[in-house]
Formats: sequence, C-alpha cells, structure tokens
Amino acid sequence: MTTSIQQPPAGAPDATAARAADHLWMHFARQGRHPETPIPVVTRGEGAYIWDNRGRKILDGLSGLFVVQVGHGRRELAEVAAKQAAELAYFPVWGYTTPVQAELAERVADLAPGDLNRVFFTTGGGEAVESAWKAAKQYFKLIGKPQKHKVISRAVAYHGTPHGALAITGLPAMKKDFEPLAPGGFRVPNTNLYRHPEFAEDPKAFGRWAADRIEEAILFEGADTVAAVFLEPVQNSGGCLTPPPGYFERVREICTRHDVLLVSDEVICAFGRHGATFACEKFGYTPDLITCAKGMSSGYGAIGAMIASEKVVEPFLRPGVAFPHGYTFGGHPVAAAVSLANLDLMEAEGLNQRVLENEAALGATLRKLLDLPIVGDVRGDGYFWAVELVKDKATRETFDAAGRERLVRGFLPGALFDNGLYCRPDDRGDVVVQVAPPLICGQAEFDEIEQVLRHTLTEAQSLV
Repeated sequence: MTTSIQQPPAGAPDATAARAADHLWMHFARQGRHPETPIPVVTRGEGAYIWDNRGRKILDGLSGLFVVQVGHGRRELAEVAAKQAAELAYFPVWGYTTPVQAELAERVADLAPGDLNRVFFTTGGGEAVESAWKAAKQYFKLIGKPQKHKVISRAVAYHGTPHGALAITGLPAMKKDFEPLAPGGFRVPNTNLYRHPEFAEDPKAFGRWAADRIEEAILFEGADTVAAVFLEPVQNSGGCLTPPPGYFERVREICTRHDVLLVSDEVICAFGRHGATFACEKFGYTPDLITCAKGMSSGYGAIGAMIASEKVVEPFLRPGVAFPHGYTFGGHPVAAAVSLANLDLMEAEGLNQRVLENEAALGATLRKLLDLPIVGDVRGDGYFWAVELVKDKATRETFDAAGRERLVRGFLPGALFDNGLYCRPDDRGDVVVQVAPPLICGQAEFDEIEQVLRHTLTEAQSLV
C-alpha cells in the first residue's frame, strides 16, 4: 500500500480530503487531483444548506444531485430509518415481500397516472432504465413480436451508466471508453429551442418537427424492430430542455400508432421537481413505463423504480412466465420505509403546490442574469433550471475545448463553492450551469442563488 499525499494530523481540516485522494475512487471525477487543491469535504446539512469541513455554509442549489426534495437534516426521516433497521433491516423482493415494500408499491401505483399499477424496485435510476429496456424486450417476445428490441432516445440525453442504459444515452463522449455497448440504441434531435432560432416565433411548430423526427426514425429502422422510445419530460443533459407545446401529445400518438412503448424517464423529474408527483401528468401524456428514483426518498435511502402499465404487465402475469431480472438491494426495506415517510412529508408540507406557486419566481430571478454578456439563455421548469453560457451572445457561439476546460473543469466548480453555492457546471451539450434547489426553498434562496451566480459569472467573463 502506498500513500501519494502526506497525511495531515488527524482532525485537521484536510485529513478527510487526503484519505479520499489516496483511497476513494470518486464518480464522474478526475482522480489525479493536485495535492494543493484538496477534495471538497461536506460534513453536514440542514434545510437548504450544507457545511464543509472548514465550517463554511453553502447553499445547496442542486438538491445534492436533484435528490433532496425535502431538504437536509430531516430527523423524522432518520428516525423512520432507524426504526425500520431495528425491526427488519433487509429482506429481498425475490419472491417475497415485507410490509413496507408492499405498501410503497401500492402508494407509488396510486400516485402514478393512468393504469401504471405495477412497481419494480431498483436501487437507483440507471437500474430503473436498464430494467425498463429489458422489460420492453421481453414484453414483445411474450406477445409474439420478437424482432422489436431497438430503442430511440434523444441526442445529448443522459439515461444512466449501466451498459444498456448507456446505449440509450445520447452522449458519444461518455460512451466511447466502454464500447462496444448493447446494440439497438438510436438517436433523434432533442428540444433545445435556443439552438433552433428558426422556430423562435412558433414553438409549437418546433414541437411538431422534433416529434416527427421520432416517427421518421421508427419508420427508417422498421416499426417491427423498435421496442421503445425513452424521453425525459424535461431533458437534463444539455441544460433543462423543456418540451415545446404539443410535443408529447404528438409523440404519444406516434408510439401508439407503431406499437412502440413510450418510456417517461423521470429519474430527476418525478416526486415534485416540476410540481407534480410525476411530470408526465404536468406535460399531458400517459406513458407505458415510468422510470424514477432520486426524490422518492429525498436521498434518505437508495431506491428507484420502474412502473409498468397494465398493458405491459399482462403477458408477465401468464402462467409460467417470469421476469429473470432483479437486484439484491432493490426495494430495500429501510429505503422503502423512508420513502413512505418522505411522501407523507411532501404531502403534509404541500411541496408540489409550493413548486407550482414559486416556479415562475425562480425563473424570473434567474433570468435577471441575462444582462450578463456571458449568459445566452435561461430555461427550465419547476425547480429545474439551466443558465447557458456563451462566448458570443449575438451569434450564440459556444466555447471551444480549451474554453470549456477553463470554465467547466477549471474555474466554475471551485469558484461557485467558494462563493457559497453548490450547483452544477456542465458541458455534456453546450456549456450550462444547472440549478435545482430543494423544494422547500423560496424567494430568499432564489435571490441568494442569483447573487452568487452573478458574482461568479462576472468573474468568469475574464476567462472567455
């Protein structure tokens, strides 16, 4: 065993950072950090704020990772977790159940739209997407259409890291190190209206155009080979790409016409992020499958789910049929108990309605940043927004590779954190800063977010 960084004395502010630098393989992060730039260490959270190991108070403008709907430090949820762990910490759903697993399945099914009544538990969103593709493939085999296995998703969309989910993901740079992936993933244009200014005066026409590209892909590949279309209600990667008017209505028509399952990937969007338990209801469509995770437990337990309609479930209910797929910790009893309590808490505090009442104020506050030369667009819905950064506002020119390196991986993460805001600089599409505060936030927190962004982005302008 080797140590690459000299360990500070135990209890020193950077002791944890040093341990992490030597032994923790971080997710979506460069591992070879310079020892003079210690890894940020977050030690506790309360409400909409987190504190680091130097005692600094930082506004959590991303809900952890689009997760902590009810805020940090909710002791009532911690107490539920402790009670369930003492009573029955673990038992699988591999042909068995526990009271909390069955109750949560019923609760989620009751909250889901239409006849989406069957809940398959996972431990996270990528697993939920993986499960949905496998369910779609087997569904069509069971009903006598075994050639239907392909999946269509949107350019720049992120759907997870397992090999199947990664094949659905529309980010070539994220996939290249892991190829070859599962075959059958195909891409169509996304709904970034800012990058289609020709439709600026007629967003409904843009929605029709984008939806028609899905039908075009289905017909090009052959409708008898396409199993599913995976779409987020609001696309995360690329920066909170909202659906144009009529888009999902048209997509639903196309999927029904060609017997293709419509999957609403709501890993981020479900459980209040857009002011509804499931965002598909807000945007006016009923899918065949829903994938969800994150906000179900507000991060107080690791849990996700695939929710299936009666149509999809029917052939799996036939005698002798099984779904040969599962996860050891899917529907973990502690996470299930916490999720039930979290849903109770969200309902008691009226958080869905709170988001609906405040989303316009959050958007208006962030749009104040449009007076900065570096800000090209502000877009989003609910408590899920993106500020797109540009090199040239008049031409909408984005940054080259060197500029992205300076901004997204060099300056912005540390500067924002140091200035008191945790949020997400991202360049998987164009360069954006994403904001998704806990659902308990209001105007005071919105103003604080805007002020820190304004100060930090003003500093960033000298780098472009």
